[in-house]
Amino acid sequence: MKIYNAYLFDADGTLFDTADLVCRCFQYVAQKYASISLTREIILSGYGLPLKGQLVTHLGADLDMNLILNDFVDYQLKILEDSVELFPGVKSTLEVLRNSGRKLAIVTSRKPTSLKRILEITDTSQYFDTLVTPEDTSLHKPNAEPALLALSRLGSSKTESVFIGDSQYDISCGSSAGMDTVFVNWSHMDSDDLPVRPTWEIDSFQDLIAEL
Repeated sequence: MKIYNAYLFDADGTLFDTADLVCRCFQYVAQKYASISLTREIILSGYGLPLKGQLVTHLGADLDMNLILNDFVDYQLKILEDSVELFPGVKSTLEVLRNSGRKLAIVTSRKPTSLKRILEITDTSQYFDTLVTPEDTSLHKPNAEPALLALSRLGSSKTESVFIGDSQYDISCGSSAGMDTVFVNWSHMDSDDLPVRPTWEIDSFQDLIAEL
């Protein structure tokens, strides 16, 4: 595949395998505050969207969302270290991209506190020039605003940049920003179900650097 100047990565499901972590946290607050059981399939259908919106969708808008959100985050931080790992080839690929002078960013719907903790646990924070989280923009994926902010911070044009993700929200965000996109085939969704076709699909992280 083509080599780019800037690489924008989604976090959950793309760089970090956090599906079990996310499911455990949603199931914890759903049972505690709404006495309901959420299936893994229902939870993963919103994988990649901002957390607060997902909580409203799954639990209802009449609950104290700030209380639930804080409990969700606190519980997640407690179980984080033993519940997250890198997908194969992530670290070596990031190192090659970084050493070749490429600019790297994370564009995520994950809260900054837990994102930074995951970066510490996985020893990957040094590879990224900037992190774009929901607090940084008024609009979120699948809107283009988070990707455009990352491009602005990196000083990179959309024509020389690519957005890599595992969900429809990532591909739509990058496409709406006028960028090429990469869909990772270890996603929980099938690429045939994407509303917007990605520029590329990859089966492993090393595919990103095959031409370097």
